[in-house]
Amino acid sequence: MAKNPQLTLTLIRGLPGSGKSTLAKEIDAIHLETDQFFMWQNGAYQFNPKRLSEAHQWCQKMCSSHLEKGQSVAVSNTFIKRWEMEAYIKMAKQFNAELVTVVCNGNYKSIHDVPESTIAKMRKAWEP
Repeated sequence: MAKNPQLTLTLIRGLPGSGKSTLAKEIDAIHLETDQFFMWQNGAYQFNPKRLSEAHQWCQKMCSSHLEKGQSVAVSNTFIKRWEMEAYIKMAKQFNAELVTVVCNGNYKSIHDVPESTIAKMRKAWEP
């Protein structure tokens, strides 16, 4: 089946503070990221590691919903391990969307105050 030239799924990966969210906002697509799950009605970010799996499932469900409606999506998550992108790769195939993967390597302050020790562990575990 041919790709839909109007439908794109862009996966933006990188360490915290690498510029993923900033880049995603510049792409003409629906911007999703797992961190959006942790935004409360007052706009304050309240991360809860116990709900991380639920947050990833939410992000994948939202992505699938938008692709099904024919809307291009840009997902900006860390995607440290390659397997973390698998559900999105399957979605791109399912909806015949062009799949674009971008790696951000910027070095900015993490907007969610991720400790440097955590970022160092993520850097060590990174799979190209």
